[in-house]
This record gives sequence, C-alpha cells and structure tokens, in this order.
Amino acid sequence: MEILRNFAVLEGGDGSGTSTQLALLVHKFSEKHTNLPFFHPTSEPTGSEIGILIRSALKNEIALRPETLARLFAADRNEHIFAIGGINEHCQHGSLVVCDRYVPSSLVYQGIECGEELPRSLNSAFPAPELLLFFDIDPEIALNRLQQRPSLEIYEHIDFQKKVRERYLSLLGEYRGAGVRVEIIDAAQNVEKVAEDVWRALSKMPIIAEN
Repeated sequence: MEILRNFAVLEGGDGSGTSTQLALLVHKFSEKHTNLPFFHPTSEPTGSEIGILIRSALKNEIALRPETLARLFAADRNEHIFAIGGINEHCQHGSLVVCDRYVPSSLVYQGIECGEELPRSLNSAFPAPELLLFFDIDPEIALNRLQQRPSLEIYEHIDFQKKVRERYLSLLGEYRGAGVRVEIIDAAQNVEKVAEDVWRALSKMPIIAEN
C-alpha cells in the first residue's frame, strides 16, 4: 500500500462530526498569526459532476444500483487524486491535504452493500493517507445529532450505521499494518475537545511538526 505523505483523512459514521472538524481546521489555518504550511481542505464526494450525481443518489433523489454507486465513488476519487490540481499534486508540492472521507469510506459503506471484492478492486490503485483519524461514536448518539435535518440520507439509519462502525473498527488494523498512522478520536465529546484531539494528532505530522 503506497502512502501519500502530507495527506490526512477524517473518517467515521454519519453524524460523527468529520465535516464540522474540517471546517474548524479551515478556520485555524486561516488565522493570520499561524506559521503553518499551506493547507488544502477537501472532501468526498467532490463538487464535480460525478460528485453531484453521487450526492443526489445519497439523498435518494435518484435510484442507483449499489455497484453503480461504488463505481461512481471510485471515478470521482480518481479525478480527485490524480487530476491536475488534485490531492496528489498538492501533497507533492508541500501542502497539507486533509480530506473528509476517502477510500476507507468506500471499503466500509460499499463493502456492506456490494461485498468486499468490488470496492477493494475499484480502490486498489489509490494511495493511502499518512494519517487516518477515525471518529468513533455510538451510532445512536450520532444519528440523534442528525434529527434536525429535514431528511436523512440513504445510509443514515441505525442498523446500517452499526455495521458501519463494526467495519471501520475491523479495517483500522489493516491500515496500521500497512504503515498508516491511525488515531481513534472519541467523537462523543464536545466539539471543542474533539478539535483539540484532532489537532494533537495532526501536529505530529512532519509537515506541521517541522514548521
């Protein structure tokens, strides 16, 4: 498993707070007094045409076969990583890239729906992150956070999210074994404490520690 340096990924079940923490990192890196490397925040699905199609499927606005969705995620990711101005280019040029969801999400979510073989095959060519932060939280607590939304997405129900947590936990050892630094964040804490834990983990990355 090739590891892409300067690349960190936020992973977790729905309602675990990855998007909130990425937004807080954006604010932290935008502070004028900071002496930190150039920061490139991003997320998946992306804002591309493929990503927009994926989001429509997640919102149940269009119906797609699970296998089709798995392939769309991989296509979106291929452009996200390897296109001009993509993640690989940013990392190679000395930027810190933090992505909200990446390959582990496909191995977990599409792995539940399609079985392991297809998502593993589709994602086998993508590099692993230097750091993987897993936001661990009881699925019932996480889904309670989503109740204010006008509607839930297709994966946002308790039976599915319990499987999501189990698969993430079983996957972490595989990434550790491949040389990825894996940190488990207690995502049930308040937002500020989670942010402290996220920053503590990120600050150990050489690109930050050396600045």
